[in-house]
Amino acid sequence: SYEDFLQRAISVVRVASSMSKTVQKRFRQETGTLSKMDTSPVTVADFAVQALILSELDDGTFKFIAEETSAQLKENSDLLKDVADTVNSALPGRPALTENQICSAIDLGSYAGGDSLLTWVLDPVDGTKGFMRMEQYCIALGLLDRGKVVLGVLGCPNLLFDANKTGCIFYAKSGSGAFCVPVDGTHAPRQIKESPTEDVSGCRFMESVESAHSSFEQSAKIASILGVKEPPLRMDSQCKYGALARGDGQIYMRFPRAGYEENIWDHAAGSVVIEEAGGTVTDGLGHPLDFGLGRKMKNEVGIVATNGLFHDAVISAVKEVL
Repeated sequence: SYEDFLQRAISVVRVASSMSKTVQKRFRQETGTLSKMDTSPVTVADFAVQALILSELDDGTFKFIAEETSAQLKENSDLLKDVADTVNSALPGRPALTENQICSAIDLGSYAGGDSLLTWVLDPVDGTKGFMRMEQYCIALGLLDRGKVVLGVLGCPNLLFDANKTGCIFYAKSGSGAFCVPVDGTHAPRQIKESPTEDVSGCRFMESVESAHSSFEQSAKIASILGVKEPPLRMDSQCKYGALARGDGQIYMRFPRAGYEENIWDHAAGSVVIEEAGGTVTDGLGHPLDFGLGRKMKNEVGIVATNGLFHDAVISAVKEVL
């Protein structure tokens, strides 16, 4: 059942969140910085999270769409050993996965999709720049059934759960509401709801930290049309979806460069969390997001998420600017 699948997803994202945090701390201690990588860093954490989650969920029931492949690991024996050691240390008491098993698990994620099969969609480390800055990143896991997102889990290891606890997991299942629980599992789940703010001019809008990911200029024009006075809240990764779902902001806008096709793993899990918290997620023209076409989404007009109370007004402003 979806509930069984959800509990399995929460459990594995919890383990992966703790593992990724350990990797993040280790890199900082070893190098003093996490920025000595290429412009699109694929870290030990990326590979380790994907290997761990896919190996744990693979029981013959599901297909998988995930971001990474093992090609780079097969060419770098030191990196592969590091990834294998990282995964195995996160699963104590289990038979150790071999390096071949690690690569095979990662490559389960190469499924093309675009059909009706039960398919997990994973971004193992969404927000790699945030990961490198020791800021926000997200492990984003969603489940598609017949091309629709039926549940989503967002592991946000560096996002505050409350004033005293860092690290939270957002999760939602279609028709059942959205919830937040600390990564360490020491607090009962809290149901979350979108902000009840109805006055769009009093809203806070959210966007990516990286200007390469979205046009700040377009977002600023739209905010001006809507009369929004608050400065934007900038945050990496699908943590924004979780933060919006619990009312930290009211609008999220993403406008990538012309012609960019969105990857489904960048939005699948987050979209169901927002919708189950009472919000609305569409493309920039107000059309529903379509996750059933394969690994890519075909919209080229951005993504708009709101608390659901003034979505039409935001879309009207977007159409003025685009």
